Amino acid sequence: MKSSIKIIVSLLVLSCLFLQEASAQQVMSLDSVLHIINRQNPMLQEYDNKVKALNTYTEGAKSWMAPMVGAGTFMTPYPNQLLMEERDKGSIMVTFEQEIPNPGKLNANKRYLASRASVEEQGRAYQFNALRSEAKTFYYQWLVAEEKLKVLRESERIVELMLKLAQLRYPYNQGSLGNIYKVEGRLSEVRNMVLMTKGDIEENHFRLKTLMCLPAETNIMVDTTMRVQYEVNAMMYDTAALGSQRSDVRQLDKTIQAMQLNQELQRYQSKPDFKIRFDHMQPLGNMPTQFTAMAMVSIPIAPWSSRMYKSEVKGMQYDIEAMKKGREAILIETKGMLAGMSAKLNRMQEQLVNYNTKIIPALRKNYQTVMLGYEENREQLPIVIDAWEALNMAQLEYLDKVEEYYLMIVSYEKQLEK
Repeated sequence: MKSSIKIIVSLLVLSCLFLQEASAQQVMSLDSVLHIINRQNPMLQEYDNKVKALNTYTEGAKSWMAPMVGAGTFMTPYPNQLLMEERDKGSIMVTFEQEIPNPGKLNANKRYLASRASVEEQGRAYQFNALRSEAKTFYYQWLVAEEKLKVLRESERIVELMLKLAQLRYPYNQGSLGNIYKVEGRLSEVRNMVLMTKGDIEENHFRLKTLMCLPAETNIMVDTTMRVQYEVNAMMYDTAALGSQRSDVRQLDKTIQAMQLNQELQRYQSKPDFKIRFDHMQPLGNMPTQFTAMAMVSIPIAPWSSRMYKSEVKGMQYDIEAMKKGREAILIETKGMLAGMSAKLNRMQEQLVNYNTKIIPALRKNYQTVMLGYEENREQLPIVIDAWEALNMAQLEYLDKVEEYYLMIVSYEKQLEK
């Protein structure tokens, strides 16, 4: 009775520990990871603040220059001068001056500054696409590493079984000591591979947390039930759709728009600006109070001043044409890359199907057959080891191909910004 109670208590303790460990590991889907990166990554927050800064600058784009107010003397003689008349005493002068910019210039400047924020927004989208691809790479590598760990654990169990059988048979002259050492060597190799795979998992664990800007003590786990599948996207044949999807192309479009608005701003430099000035003179002698009121206008079409903004407009046009050609080159290159990736992904899918349906099942049957013969004393241990090695190598090669396939999907989706 006491032993039964002890067993029940032990099972309850183990269950509690298991539940505690499971709850400590937070399983995160890929969508959750990307959402946290989008919200918390400092690289993206940098762009957010840049956009806010440019929007704030835009709010003051239509401001005028501050008015100028001054006070002093007007036509006041130096001391010890002979005054001929009362008016020779001069006046106290108060002046007010205000520049009035051309409204068209102000509106053009505001439109230009507002366009700069949209360029940074597309820059943020481009950066997020790079971080998203990086996160997918770590996530998929972790998924494959978990599958490798399962295969290696099973291989470890198989080799341990072979070692036990060999050790049991050796005293009865049914096996050699060399075979035992050979199996022990293979077991150590498998355990080394387990350690290496665990190291890969830990690396991806920390790198994912770094992208999400999570504390080091946070314990996360990938969703091992996730299945990654390649789907052909017809967008890769449509350069117009590609242009609207890719953030680097959209950033070029926004930059071109900003340059065009800057061109418009430079053209407005040919419009005149205005200035008003009012001077009030309070005479020191017995003279009437006087004032001066002036209105001034600039003449920017003068040849010696118009050359500057005309050359700016012409130079910007060349820059715009260059960016258009760059945009065209990006789309052509992307279209070719996507077509090549799509063809390679199709071939990789066929390879994986062959591994799953032909290669691995055949090698597993071979191993099972040889192992059964060894258990019945019809086969030798080296043959069993060779059959196991062939199966183990095929399984690991398959997972390497799966990882390569996943990473190719990441590259494909990066080009499509999915």
